[in-house]
Amino acid sequence: MTVEQVIEELKQISSLEHLQKLSHFGIEDSKALGVKIPDLRLLAKKIGKNHLLALELWKTDVHEAHLLASMIADANSISEKDFDWIVDTFDSWDKCDCTCDLLVETPFAEDKMYQYADNECVFVKRTSFVLMCYFAVHKKKKPDDFFYPLLNLIEREAWDERNFVRKAVNWALRQIGKRNEYLRLKAIETAERILKQETKSARWIANDALRELRNEKVIARVRKKTFNS
Repeated sequence: MTVEQVIEELKQISSLEHLQKLSHFGIEDSKALGVKIPDLRLLAKKIGKNHLLALELWKTDVHEAHLLASMIADANSISEKDFDWIVDTFDSWDKCDCTCDLLVETPFAEDKMYQYADNECVFVKRTSFVLMCYFAVHKKKKPDDFFYPLLNLIEREAWDERNFVRKAVNWALRQIGKRNEYLRLKAIETAERILKQETKSARWIANDALRELRNEKVIARVRKKTFNS
């Protein structure tokens, strides 16, 4: 399948109704076609893994072509240069979040979390904290001390009031805290320190995280996962 054929197929499965909804979700729609994620996944399944095609799709300016690229690319074939280049294409939260599901499987993901954490570009910085989320959720064998320095980064960057950054910082804090009971307590300690920063962003990040991490149902679920596993 060529890039041109893929773009044509994307146009065929696009929906004007879905396109009109994108801006409501904070997604820039000027370069989008309006293809739903389930339909993209079906197309990705039809194409199969095709890393060279993925690289070509990332070179286009079509929003859904980038999302599709993240679904058919091979994490083992991504170089560090490719990693940075792909992240530089992010101009929306959905591209960032969808592609991080791929990037977390590369050998560069851990270093990039640290490199990107104070980046001035909104979606590059968001990448750092989305990767933290995916490490917390998907990398079951990582020891607790892998996450301690990440909590420090979260605390350090809680000042950033940009919407797509602060939401990712909050998300990372909550996901690390829900990994197990020990990390829940560490995440609560982190949130309490963040609260003392007394910025609007820090207060929102901390209060929202504390609300979830102190929720009785969340506590019960985390403790069950920790002590019954």
